[in-house]
Amino acid sequence: MSMINRKFRTVAAAAIFAGLATTAQAQTPTTITLVGTGQASANEWPIYIANAKGYFNELGVKLDMVAASSTASAVQQIAAGSGQLASGGLTDPMRAIDQGAKVALLRIHSQVPPYTLWAKPGIKTFADLRGKTIIVGGAKDITRIYFDRMVRPNNLNKGDYDHVYAGTTPARFAALQAGAVDAAILLPPVSFRAEAAGFSLVGRLSDYVKDLPFTGYAINTAWAKANKAPTIAFLKGYQRAVDWFYKPENRKEAIDILVQATKLAQADGEKTYDYLQSIQIFSPKGVVTPEAIATLVKAMADEGDLAGSADPARFIDPEIARYVIEAQ
Repeated sequence: MSMINRKFRTVAAAAIFAGLATTAQAQTPTTITLVGTGQASANEWPIYIANAKGYFNELGVKLDMVAASSTASAVQQIAAGSGQLASGGLTDPMRAIDQGAKVALLRIHSQVPPYTLWAKPGIKTFADLRGKTIIVGGAKDITRIYFDRMVRPNNLNKGDYDHVYAGTTPARFAALQAGAVDAAILLPPVSFRAEAAGFSLVGRLSDYVKDLPFTGYAINTAWAKANKAPTIAFLKGYQRAVDWFYKPENRKEAIDILVQATKLAQADGEKTYDYLQSIQIFSPKGVVTPEAIATLVKAMADEGDLAGSADPARFIDPEIARYVIEAQ
């Protein structure tokens, strides 16, 4: 073999190897750490669907889901760079932004809060709550804002009842079961267990709240801007999952995915699906706009919960907000 042919074959082999290495590198998914309180709950149903259907993998991203004790903790972690995404109530990332943290609202997740208020069997109406102790998530938790929106139209004001706090639905239900409180604000499927145990349904939050988005995704601002492509890939996978969830023909498979991901009882999964479908919980588009969060910002300002102005636009990074539009 001539020297020229040997050199050609060496160069060709090197080129093929480089091409294979580049392809392998391109196929390596970008890992995004998602920190939140919704693990093993229906709140992250679209995430479970996207994982089960392979949407994220197809788009070149992989989620590393990390549990946090609260949304506030999740936001603190992504602000510090310990994760990229945080999921949970919108008030916590908004407080962080108000204080100057380098996080941004990425997408509205749940557009309607699925909370219901359950009480001891002898308590049937909102009027029966006078002088009683009600457990919500926290003094500045979104559940307290939601509770206020339920009771005010029913002529109950601060001072007519007492609040105690627990950050998760299971903890609040445990307090109700133990008789330590008179009423508790709960999420499904725990709310179905409250019904089965004979507690009274006092009210559904979805009957009172139409303009306060429930949960969303926040993101580390610097990471999002430096990693636009994987951020949009995440949003695309999530969007596909939401669209798939709303198709009635996918009901059985959607329930199976939830049951597998959360270890719920099949009956709880079925009830959860039907209830969340009935209130259209997941935002079909999820674009964060000043109009979408205006009422929530005002509610926080009215409670003295903001250090800065109540202009909703200041809570939105226009560049990152456009990612959701680009993903659709």
